[in-house]
Amino acid sequence: MDASLESLCAASETAPLLHNGQHSRGLAPGARVLQPQATPRQRVQRSQPVRILAVRRLQEEDPHLRTSSLPAIPNPFPELCGPGSPPALTPGSLPPGPAAAKQDVKVFSEDGTSKVVEILADMTARDLCQLLVYRSHCVDDNSWALVEHHPHLGLERCLEDHELVVQVESTMASESKFLFRKNYAKYEFFKNPMNFFPEQMVTWCQQSNGSHTQLLQNFLNSSSCPEIQGFLHVKELGRKSWKKLYVCLRRSGLYCSTKGASKEPRHLQLLADLEDSSIFSLIAGRKQYSAPTDYGFCIKPNRVRNEAKELRLLCAEDEQSRTCWVTACRLLKYGMLLYQNYRIPQQRKAMLSSFSTPVRSVSENSLVAMDFSGQTGRVIENPAEAQSAALEEGHAWRKRSTRMNILGSQSPLHPSALSTVIHRTQHWFHGRISREESHRIIKQQGLVDGLFLLRDSQSNPKAFVLTLCHHQKIKNFQILPCEDDGQTFFSLDDGNTKFSDLIQLVDFYQLNKGVLPCRLKHHCIRVAL
Repeated sequence: MDASLESLCAASETAPLLHNGQHSRGLAPGARVLQPQATPRQRVQRSQPVRILAVRRLQEEDPHLRTSSLPAIPNPFPELCGPGSPPALTPGSLPPGPAAAKQDVKVFSEDGTSKVVEILADMTARDLCQLLVYRSHCVDDNSWALVEHHPHLGLERCLEDHELVVQVESTMASESKFLFRKNYAKYEFFKNPMNFFPEQMVTWCQQSNGSHTQLLQNFLNSSSCPEIQGFLHVKELGRKSWKKLYVCLRRSGLYCSTKGASKEPRHLQLLADLEDSSIFSLIAGRKQYSAPTDYGFCIKPNRVRNEAKELRLLCAEDEQSRTCWVTACRLLKYGMLLYQNYRIPQQRKAMLSSFSTPVRSVSENSLVAMDFSGQTGRVIENPAEAQSAALEEGHAWRKRSTRMNILGSQSPLHPSALSTVIHRTQHWFHGRISREESHRIIKQQGLVDGLFLLRDSQSNPKAFVLTLCHHQKIKNFQILPCEDDGQTFFSLDDGNTKFSDLIQLVDFYQLNKGVLPCRLKHHCIRVAL
């Protein structure tokens, strides 16, 4: 599938460009593009570096060389040649260069902090995210996103990586703002398309086998005609009532049927056009718009700022259906641009991997693995043996610290006290938040398999809760403390697998699924700007 998508991407870039950046689609074979005639001042040839004084002396001796063989080089330091010599370039003789347009943009994080960033007019959302990642000292894993948030309308969406930030801000109201957060599901449909497009919702106007291997290729290919169909709750414009209609999404727009599930042209009515609109998710649809379900989305015209009457509000029956509709709208609106945005980080990573080498500190270079089990020490040269020795040393240190704690050692790193607070330094631990808040955070950062966070339990003050996403559903698992030989452990499976702290527990389930439906892959994180 990747090879076919790459061929489509290459085909879209093979058209030649004229000097103004437009594709030369209307040129006949063999036709040439007329270039503007160069003036004599523009036909100055390059010459070898020569001394200015020598050139001027040569021009004074032979006047024929002044205009033909050697170009006239103005003296950059006229005050050094003589007190009476006028300057070669008078003030104002050169036209002023175009100043780069800059603008201040205020970006908020999820904890309420904000930062004002000065950006250029042509800066994209990806460039701004990389700038914020650098300034906030975060890990750039290409999952950060810039969110367009409209609190007065109850809407938000993630900007596409190629969108210009200044251009998007010009369509926002004064109450709206940009948010900086994670979005792991931004390009997940390129990896697992079958999880985003149920077979009963996808049809093809032309002959197609409909297999998942060709699903994205048909969406990105402008010559194909994919359709998304199904029932949606549609809010009437200017009214509070909702109607359940049969809706189909095509390249030309979103249509509803006026007669049951008929898709005849005379029964289809245009609901919204995707050309000059953006697709948003409803934040609180039930409370603000009396939506029938919690899975609402909106098609908002770019000209609309505060008028909720012109919003096309829709509601799906479940999360998978809403994700299918929103993803299909993005693919039909942006097409190959989405795939290029998805491939750019991978191409950069491939280019850097061939040049970069692992960076080691000076202290690490000066350390070697040693074996002191015999009478004389020896250097461990085998990497596998060195790693095994390091693991054994770590387990031995943990046992020694536990034994000293039992004997009453006054160590500052008290193991029992440390195991109860060490997890609070981790990004995946979110403290004392409610179940609803944890679900909201996971929904905002992308409903992908393995997305998780840990929090304090509200029902048991000594327990914790693991909130995990699997198959676009959020599940909660309680982590209970248990005692063994006077030491406190934590377990997810009623004591069958015990861990001395939550960091060990998370590390284990990142490598092993265990009793969970999937391994822990991505953790929810909040960054203070």
